Amino acid sequence: MAELFRKKNVEQMLLQSKSKSVTKSLGAMDLTLLGIGAVIGTGVLVLTGLVAARDAGPAVIFSFIMAAIVCGFAALCYAEISSAIPVSGSVYTYSYATIGEFVAHLMGWTLLSVYVVTTSAVASGWTGYLNNFLSGFGLDLPKELITIPSQGGLVNLPSMMIIMFITWLLSRGTKESKKVNNIMVAIKLGVILLFIVVGVFYVKPSNWTPFMPYGFEGVMSGAAAVFFAFLGFDALSTSAEEVKNPQRDLPIGIITSLGVCTLIYVVVCLVMTGMVPYTELNVPEAMAHVLHVVGQDAVAGVIAAGAIIGIMAVVFAYIYATTRVFYSMSRDGLIPKMFAKMNKKEAPTTAVWLTGLVSAFVSGFIDLKELSNLANIGALLTFAMVGVTVMILRKTHPNMQRGFKVPLVPLLPIISVGCCLFLMVNLPLQTWLYFGIWLLLGVIVYFGYSRRHSHLQKGDSVEDSLRASNE
Repeated sequence: MAELFRKKNVEQMLLQSKSKSVTKSLGAMDLTLLGIGAVIGTGVLVLTGLVAARDAGPAVIFSFIMAAIVCGFAALCYAEISSAIPVSGSVYTYSYATIGEFVAHLMGWTLLSVYVVTTSAVASGWTGYLNNFLSGFGLDLPKELITIPSQGGLVNLPSMMIIMFITWLLSRGTKESKKVNNIMVAIKLGVILLFIVVGVFYVKPSNWTPFMPYGFEGVMSGAAAVFFAFLGFDALSTSAEEVKNPQRDLPIGIITSLGVCTLIYVVVCLVMTGMVPYTELNVPEAMAHVLHVVGQDAVAGVIAAGAIIGIMAVVFAYIYATTRVFYSMSRDGLIPKMFAKMNKKEAPTTAVWLTGLVSAFVSGFIDLKELSNLANIGALLTFAMVGVTVMILRKTHPNMQRGFKVPLVPLLPIISVGCCLFLMVNLPLQTWLYFGIWLLLGVIVYFGYSRRHSHLQKGDSVEDSLRASNE
């Protein structure tokens, strides 16, 4: 039983992070843009209108702020522990250093489900924007090729194609692909700024009345719904070993990206609900829709085109994060070592292509409505676990160098854990069932493979692990 809670040596993990197995090519700006690229996507382009219409009305800004506060507590914890242990793998790695191997394995297993489901869901939404954009030119895609079988079609082909394109891009290596990602994020931010600048002239304060039509309960429901919109900043911690100065750059990237994204959400929601009555926002392409309503068809077309490019950056960020979790678990022997093998461009080729193929299949054939909450519950669990690992590491390694320190420990981490658990409890029973099945599969994998192949079980050193992953 004790071997289930064997931990990785923190000092050896720090040595591992300084290895030359990957090139350190990411700076604070790259991380901030990667975080914004992951967070600003379906949240601002899709969820803003839907949540305003169904749950919160103009008070949807409070829904976003409340969700941001919960994520903010988690972000502070991520900032501290990622700067203290700048090793790829996010909460999987942090759990391995503070709690033990079995919990770490389940955290890594959970992260894989969160990232793959989110990748597939975002790509599915991308199809809608692409079809709307092409429709403006009279080029309607065949319904059979943009609809999954359970909804009367054959396959969501565009979503599969965009995932495979991003997968190919990532297989080219981090240094090359980050340039494309930075461009995509810049275009997305430009499109959002254009919407705000044009839309603000059509705001009618009367549309903000009633401001809270569904009461505080509606705001809370909205907060639970838009929590999905903030997932992504945590993906930065999976890139730790590729960051030039992780103690400084990781906290900057995590906190800055979350702050910028919250501001963007609030401003966009204010403008959107001020342009048209909130009851008219029950559409997936709300930004383009409100511009059509006020007669700005040309700008709406630009917004739609920008959304097509912008959502690609979200797919990029999540596939990237998934492959880094694969890489970290494989390097430790918990999954086959082929997932840690790098190509000449320093990309874990097998992990990249497996992630792409699985995500493409899910987006092309499976109904994601009931699976989307799987991403929420998994993310909430990992956010809570990060708070726990911060408190443990403060006790076990109080003098460890940290680029950032969470204030008011243990109070703020406890609040972070409590908020996450509260939101988890309020998720549907069916979500818990799906999540329980996924964790059970993780337990089977651990006892069937990981426990016997673990490098800690074999007594391998850091150098042995690195050598094994590069063979």
